[in-house]
Amino acid sequence: MQIAVLLYDRFTSLDAVGPFDTLGRLPGAETVFVAERPGPVRNDSGQLALVADKALDEVTRPDVLVVPGGPGQSDQMDNAVLLDWLRAVDATSTWTTSVCTGSLLLAAAGLLRGRRATSHWLALEQLPRYGATPTGERVVTDGKYVTAAGVSSGIDMGLTLVGRIAGDRAAQAVQLLTEYDPQPPYDAGSPEKAPADLVEEWRGKSRFILQ
Repeated sequence: MQIAVLLYDRFTSLDAVGPFDTLGRLPGAETVFVAERPGPVRNDSGQLALVADKALDEVTRPDVLVVPGGPGQSDQMDNAVLLDWLRAVDATSTWTTSVCTGSLLLAAAGLLRGRRATSHWLALEQLPRYGATPTGERVVTDGKYVTAAGVSSGIDMGLTLVGRIAGDRAAQAVQLLTEYDPQPPYDAGSPEKAPADLVEEWRGKSRFILQ
């Protein structure tokens, strides 16, 4: 089973690494990082790079596609090479997935039209312009499409998909071995729970965060 994790300039690192560290534990999994060109690709802070093992044209039939989000996503929305590749690999993938604003790239490729999907809470309102129905759920499965909300939810998406592919016990084992047992010091991880003034503050900054 080949799992392709897309990289592009200014992606959010946990969006890619969370699914890598969960889905990559599936028996027989071969995980490959892929970008337009092989080599190091810098994350949104510019301080971390992941290495793309292969170029897009070298990965043509992955079983699972993972599209991370990040500020750099906005620069890829009109990238015909990337969007064509997404459509091509989706035609044969078993699962097509995204984390955070990666769902906007799937939507721009026309893959989420008429489907329920999620994204980072600051980007949800952009999904309808591509024909997708936004939902604030943390992980959304619609057919073979699995979209996750912001950043940390990529771990939940990975565990969800491990369960679908290999069964509950396998997913529980991955959760145990990664010791994924969230006990955050604050209950402010969603706009419904965070202080209202903090939510509004970051809504006002969203154009700087997502670009």
